[in-house]
Amino acid sequence: MSDKPFLKIDGITRRFDEVIAVNNIDLDIDKGEIFALLGSSGCGKSTLLRMLAGFETPSSGRIFLEGEDITDLPPYERPINMMFQSYALFPHLTVYDNIAFGLRRDRMPKDQVAQRVAEMLELVQLKPYAKRKPHQLSGGQQQRVALARSLAKRPRLLLLDEPLAALDKKLRERTQLELVNILRKVGVTCVMVTHDQEEAMTMADRIAVMREGRFLQLGTPIEIYEHPQTRFVADFIGNVNMFQGQLVTDEPDHCEIQTGEALFHVGHGISGTLNMDLGVALRPEKIVLVEGHQDYPNNALHATISGRSYMGSYTAYELLLATQRRIRVTVSNADRHADPFNIGTTVTAHWAPSAPVVIGD
Repeated sequence: MSDKPFLKIDGITRRFDEVIAVNNIDLDIDKGEIFALLGSSGCGKSTLLRMLAGFETPSSGRIFLEGEDITDLPPYERPINMMFQSYALFPHLTVYDNIAFGLRRDRMPKDQVAQRVAEMLELVQLKPYAKRKPHQLSGGQQQRVALARSLAKRPRLLLLDEPLAALDKKLRERTQLELVNILRKVGVTCVMVTHDQEEAMTMADRIAVMREGRFLQLGTPIEIYEHPQTRFVADFIGNVNMFQGQLVTDEPDHCEIQTGEALFHVGHGISGTLNMDLGVALRPEKIVLVEGHQDYPNNALHATISGRSYMGSYTAYELLLATQRRIRVTVSNADRHADPFNIGTTVTAHWAPSAPVVIGD
């Protein structure tokens, strides 16, 4: 990789009257990277994407693509293509003509248009559908046509706005991997916007979790999931049980946090101040259930199974604690003959010292 980032966002801010939609964002993206902007509606992710495309003008800050300042360039002069959530296919044109549309507008010679469209149809595996109209295609096929059209002009940067939102869950999951494979094959750098954390985790090399116009955390999917830095990130990415307590022990190799439910023994120190308030995040799949009341000096809770949902690959349990609080535990269904815990069963939930994540805010 080059020492210089392929895409550099330097202090970008966008204001709409008194509202700050994007607040002083800095970001470097490497060539060939798939980067996801993840957050709920109104967090600023789509505004940031539109500034990259040139559809919105930053109130302050600059955007550089391979060292070139493109901040003031109009959309049609940027080597960037954007694929919209609606796909925006022309209903009266065939698949072939939809893909060829931008090339013809650029006055590309006819034989080169034919060659490029053929390459795109092969890439997205839609060669047999070249003469069909969009309404004759499935949602997944329409999505691939839109992608082929976006890639046909060989953009240096591809922007995806909720690219799979229009698809049903099963098709969306399958298309996620297809889309990543196509992007990898082409080698295009991509910035995508999504509110679906599973989509971001599946597709992106790195993720920025946004809230109120700022990045709360930036990292790989593993870093974001396993080491959330704030309560919001921990709760937004997957399911989590949050506890509140005070730091009672802090050594280089471990710390202990006393909560109202349990004593958490964490396998590392945090260099904190004793009795300081801390949050502890515990993922449902990190918890082990055993029947009956078992005695553990720490990292354990006694509870009663109050709810159960069989989800196929795993079973989700709701546990009622003595404090009347409820927490979630998921157990993998690796053994197809295993008997699940029944509602009303008394259990002990316990976890390893490496399982909890300490959160300061």
